[in-house]
Amino acid sequence: MVLGLLLARAGVKVTVMEKHADFLRDFRGDTVHASTLRLLDELGLGPRFAQLPQRRLINTMHMQMQGQPLDLDLSRLPGAHQHIALVPQWDFLELLASAAETEPSFRLMRSTEVTGVVRDGDRIVGVTYRDQTGETKQMRAELTVACDGRGSTVRSAVGLKTRTFGAPMDIWWFRLPRRADDPSGLAGTFESGHGIILIDRGDYYQIASIIPKGSDAEMRAEGIESLRRVVVSLVPWLADRVDTLTSFDDVKLLDVQLNRLRRWYADGVLCIGDAAHAMSPVGGVGINLAVADAVAAAGMLAGPLLSGRVSTRRLARVQVRRWIPTAIVQGAQRVIHAQVVAKAVTGDNPGAAPAVRVLGRAPALRRLIAYMVAIGPLSEHAPKFARRSP
Repeated sequence: MVLGLLLARAGVKVTVMEKHADFLRDFRGDTVHASTLRLLDELGLGPRFAQLPQRRLINTMHMQMQGQPLDLDLSRLPGAHQHIALVPQWDFLELLASAAETEPSFRLMRSTEVTGVVRDGDRIVGVTYRDQTGETKQMRAELTVACDGRGSTVRSAVGLKTRTFGAPMDIWWFRLPRRADDPSGLAGTFESGHGIILIDRGDYYQIASIIPKGSDAEMRAEGIESLRRVVVSLVPWLADRVDTLTSFDDVKLLDVQLNRLRRWYADGVLCIGDAAHAMSPVGGVGINLAVADAVAAAGMLAGPLLSGRVSTRRLARVQVRRWIPTAIVQGAQRVIHAQVVAKAVTGDNPGAAPAVRVLGRAPALRRLIAYMVAIGPLSEHAPKFARRSP
């Protein structure tokens, strides 16, 4: 949606295909970080975004890791936004869609499922898709951009290969009620081989329970009461509402992946976001890296698209620009997986990991991590052609 909006503002004819009829789905990642908030200001959408229902993490994110408290301070971030917004992703997407639809060269096709690619020799020249009537059709384009996630249909059809780094954990997602006098913001606890993160969503907590990789079936067999006991042992004040978690039907599994494509493009096609690099949920930075990919791609591709030809060299330049921050963030996530998460979820080490103890004693390092989470390395600014006044 971001890429479509920016390209349309450059005058590029662009079509976004969305499989579903609307955006009303239970997204896991609803964080909008400071770098994306700044982008919205540059696009003239800041005031409209501020009107969306949202929760804000204004000062700190609090974590308790095997007895070691760890707070990340957001109040010293540069710029106008010293917070991370928690906004329902369907509202955010509708805001972007409505802004894009004011541009005459933009089209959003809902209930449209991409099923494959169209080739002309070795070049990708469009996609095949199934429309809302069930009929299969083709659409040709100078450039096809795969923004269809870690299970990308386009990426698979083209045959691009990923490099996988593995992960020590999977995540169970579920909800518990939140009351007005409960703690706000985001907090996490890692103890005794278990980990839980609480995300304040107003009248409920969105909860991530971290489990050892591949243990979903075995742990579900222990029954829902086992999960309730874990929740209460880590967050005792949730004991008075944990019985609202009635069965594992209320618990969704996230198969945590950490990978990236060796090559993000082929002739006529480019992958960005999770289609190019599946991120760990550590730091919650996946959405914002994807947005930055879109901004970089728009700035580098709008001119060639207007002239009618996008070379593979130009697509390679997009990868080069976005590979560096992706590799930096994924490298940090791999370290956290190995030094913090793996030790926490196995319970082999009852004390805090050395990396956590170092962070607990280093305020400057915690501020750096806060910057990397909220803004990120090599963050992107809106190209001039896409900027608008509010």
